Amino acid sequence: MSNHKLGRILIVDDEEELMKALVEGLAAHAESIIGKTTVKDALEVLEKEPIDLLLTDLMLPGIDGITLLRQVLQNDPQIVGIIMTGQGSISSAVEAMKLGAFDYILKPFRLQFVLPILQRAMDVRKLKRENIKLKRYVEQLTYESNRFKMIGDSPAMQKVIHLIEKVAGTDATILIRGQSGTGKELVARAIHHNSLRRNKPIVTINCAALQDSLIESELFGYEKGAFTGAVTSKPGLFEVAEGGTLFIDEIAEMPPAMQAKLLRVLENGSFRRLGSIQERYADVRILAATNRPLEEDQKNGRFREDLFYRLNVITITLPPLNQRIMDIPTLIEHFLNHRQIGINRCQIEQRALQKLLYYSWPGNIRELANVIERAQILAENNLITLDDLPENILDESRPNSHMNPESEKSVTQKDSVTISTSLESMEKQHVIRILDQFKGNKVHAARALGISRRAIYRLIDKYHLDAYRKRESEESEEDSTSEGISASAGQDDSNSEKISPVDQHLADDDS
Repeated sequence: MSNHKLGRILIVDDEEELMKALVEGLAAHAESIIGKTTVKDALEVLEKEPIDLLLTDLMLPGIDGITLLRQVLQNDPQIVGIIMTGQGSISSAVEAMKLGAFDYILKPFRLQFVLPILQRAMDVRKLKRENIKLKRYVEQLTYESNRFKMIGDSPAMQKVIHLIEKVAGTDATILIRGQSGTGKELVARAIHHNSLRRNKPIVTINCAALQDSLIESELFGYEKGAFTGAVTSKPGLFEVAEGGTLFIDEIAEMPPAMQAKLLRVLENGSFRRLGSIQERYADVRILAATNRPLEEDQKNGRFREDLFYRLNVITITLPPLNQRIMDIPTLIEHFLNHRQIGINRCQIEQRALQKLLYYSWPGNIRELANVIERAQILAENNLITLDDLPENILDESRPNSHMNPESEKSVTQKDSVTISTSLESMEKQHVIRILDQFKGNKVHAARALGISRRAIYRLIDKYHLDAYRKRESEESEEDSTSEGISASAGQDDSNSEKISPVDQHLADDDS
């Protein structure tokens, strides 16, 4: 268990001696701790004091612990609640977990079994707060249009959006990295339109699309007569982007001679047009992007070391689409809404969506956008089906060929649904894939999903995945016991440490 403090804890139990024993035993582990014996007193505390964790008895006079928890979560959903209960009320404790309780503890218990639960609860509390912060960051970002909006609720994309929000208001040079088609230009546009330069232009140049001899004239411009065909003077993109942002895409393709000139602009803002001796200065923010490993190019002499370090002030790395599968339904919905083909908006059949979720997406978001555009053109009656998808997507084998009948059944559902109603189905399939990956081992699957073992059992119940309940024998004794969170004081443990007075009181209590 981590050594950091548990936070601010409120304990509610009508057994005053037990409540005091818990307060005494947990005091050294918490930032602050308050104990109350009535719901009324507990609610008064919650009105005045910020609380992280609520540890409440299930059986309380008047209002029970479940009702108390419901009221608390209505006022502050970030508070993490834990129910204490006797053996005879386990069903009620399970009901409390369905309402939002993090866990329950069986009485009687020892303090050493409570501390890990509280620590995990505090980790959940911090995660909830972080998710709310990230959501606020996303809501604060503005975009030039819905077409260029950053889409994604996955943790990887939330981190990207959070970083965009933090760096947009600065003039720092940003290096945007990621595979082709992951949306590097979208990131550049988002940074520009959330910066103080938003009212000035953002200008883009793709080094891979130009011959080496043309890149310099495009960036710096040229004077009349600088070369054959230069019949007039022309400003370069640095001048066009004055006061705004210059986005240099595929910067790894820039020739070495140009890299040295770009470095000079980055260091002091000065440059010269081709054929001119006049020094010019540019007030331009540089955003650069690459899909190549610049570290290797640098070692091989293809990319200047000093330019690499000058560009690499802040790096934003975009994950490939196959590492953010949970964003695919949201992206599809976005494309159907904002890149609509025809008069009426298309819907997508469940089987077609399932195929898109299983596909590996080597072309990332760009490929997904093109597939959805193609599917809208081919769709009949505004419904995208398997017949509207490219053959390479239909032919690609599934990552888990050993799917059980339950998952096979869900894949072949024939109901047509909109994207907005398919998220629950996607969650179900994700759980099934993880369970298949670990051959039905609930402990290992729960760890991979980042949830408790009880939570994965609730998901199994929710989606009626009865086939996975038969694989309990595959889980090791060590894994099974490591997830245990409560113990009866009646059980003797000859290897345990000497029971403290607090533990003795908790163990003797049989409420």
